Amino acid sequence: MLISLVGLPGSGKSTVGRQLARRLGVAFIDSDQVIEQRIGCSIREFFERESEARFRDLEAEVLEELTAAPEAAVLSTGGGAVLRPANRQCLHQRGTVVYLRSTPEEIFRRIRYDKTRPLLQVANPLGQLRTLYTQRDPLYRQAAHYVVETGRPSVTSLVNMIIMQLELAGVIAPGVAAAPECPAAD
Repeated sequence: MLISLVGLPGSGKSTVGRQLARRLGVAFIDSDQVIEQRIGCSIREFFERESEARFRDLEAEVLEELTAAPEAAVLSTGGGAVLRPANRQCLHQRGTVVYLRSTPEEIFRRIRYDKTRPLLQVANPLGQLRTLYTQRDPLYRQAAHYVVETGRPSVTSLVNMIIMQLELAGVIAPGVAAAPECPAAD
């Protein structure tokens, strides 16, 4: 069982993915981290040194490998992973894809102070997010089996919504995902 998360940068793929993997008792894989380990530098540095096209080639190779692995996992993809038709097809055919749909305004509110995101290091980061949303929303939808509106729910609520979708669709058996532990009452 492979569950892949797609969405704009800052939509919560890594945060939600880690918790979803924990609840399902499977591995969590962040494709951007796998790529950075292979190239030995940040994606931002690689973009500047090599080019976006070379990065997209490498990203396609990594996605091909990760989606072919037999182990059960939750895969967080890079925000631009859906740009290539082959990647969308690979993700869609080899697992269950969940699109974490966030509006540009929601993402901007969440990550506006994050200086590590190259996406926001532009004159108009909200405008940049709006442009990316317009370009990529149809591609995320094409790759996805399910769309989950992120809005303002907590990470736990989002994970619960995804688990409920997966159970209703028969992707996972009801009750397979362990409920989060509640703190003991004093």
